[in-house]
Amino acid sequence: MKSKELSQIIKSRRSIYPHEYLSKPIPKEVIIEILENANYAPTYKKTEPWRFKVIQGEKRADVGHFIADFYKANSPADKFNENKFHKIIQKPQDSAVVIAICMQRDPKERLEEWEELSAVAMAVQNMWLTCTAHNIGCYWGTPKAVKNANELFEMAEGEKCLGFFFMGYVDNAAREQKRTSVLEKVVWVD
Repeated sequence: MKSKELSQIIKSRRSIYPHEYLSKPIPKEVIIEILENANYAPTYKKTEPWRFKVIQGEKRADVGHFIADFYKANSPADKFNENKFHKIIQKPQDSAVVIAICMQRDPKERLEEWEELSAVAMAVQNMWLTCTAHNIGCYWGTPKAVKNANELFEMAEGEKCLGFFFMGYVDNAAREQKRTSVLEKVVWVD
């Protein structure tokens, strides 16, 4: 791949939400490629803290109900929105795949937690870029329910869920981001 192609993929990466996804399955080999690319993120002291739980088929409904039930149980009556509740339930159903993004801390805690969080975030960026190259829309959602993800699926000692990565094919994923000039954010120190 040439640098211009890579730059175009990076500039086309964006959050695309499940209501925009096509009703089309993502082949297992594409999911494995996405996760394999995530596995090549930088990782200090080679802790490789990223962990993934791939949720497909009927289990997607469990994710929607889990998040929606948490929202309902933790919303004051005057703040609860029935429409939002139903949208939360539908989001995983509109996705071809939902991947729980988790982090497994180094048992020896040889590095700061932020360093392992950063490694997981870089793994997710690799996933996002691979999805963009495949015309798969995606976004990383971080509902408050993730703190209780162990109620949804088994988690190892020291593992925590950092959110859900919703994925689905889209008609046109290549939508370039508009950003202010990087030169406004750079100081050259000579």
